Amino acid sequence: MSVSPVQPIGQIETASEEYAPEHVAIIMDGNGRWANARGLPRTAGHKRGADAVKRTVKGAGELGIKYLTLFGFSSENWRRPESEVRDLLGLLQSSLENNIVELESQGIRLKVIGDRKRLPDETVALIKDAERRTAVNSRLILTIALSYGSRNEIIAATKSIASECAVGNIMPSDIDENMFGSRLFTSGTPDPDLLIRTSGEQRISNFLLWQIAYTELVFTETLWPDFDKGELESAIAEFRRRERRFGAVKS
Repeated sequence: MSVSPVQPIGQIETASEEYAPEHVAIIMDGNGRWANARGLPRTAGHKRGADAVKRTVKGAGELGIKYLTLFGFSSENWRRPESEVRDLLGLLQSSLENNIVELESQGIRLKVIGDRKRLPDETVALIKDAERRTAVNSRLILTIALSYGSRNEIIAATKSIASECAVGNIMPSDIDENMFGSRLFTSGTPDPDLLIRTSGEQRISNFLLWQIAYTELVFTETLWPDFDKGELESAIAEFRRRERRFGAVKS
């Protein structure tokens, strides 16, 4: 697993659609710091972050990316102040309501992964409606991780397989990587080729731990509200410079 040094990535060469990775995942970090640096409330940073999501989704489609997975709200984020959580969920709901028609018209399919039991009923209803309305789209598969934690996902997959073993539906010897992967929230989606984290932090934060075993990692100092297509292109250009061997040696 390759890790680039933390550096501004806006100066490196632009990537072309021909070399775009199939699946890009992004840990969207830095909304609060963006707001604090401007003397604004954290909610202002989250709102600007929502604008960055729209720019990035549009840019991903233009660059030929087929799968885009965004870490929107982690299982650990529930520990934040109640007012901030309420504002984040409200922003999510308004985003779903205001952008569903555009997702439909642009051929973008929306999928949401994570623990929905902790989300408000109204939020879950909006998610289900958006997923239903975009289910036939295939130009870009946009996955949003909400109330998501990878360790919980792995535990849930393990329990699912253990339950079937207990009743004899499968044998322990049947268990392999493909079976385990099929029990994850991301079943049917290829593993990410590229993972980007914004804001200069260099950690994974319990995101897609199983899925990123051979993913290339790029960290950028750019705060999420400032992220755009150009930043995405620059990360892809860095990705193109990597030699991906998946544990093998170059022939």
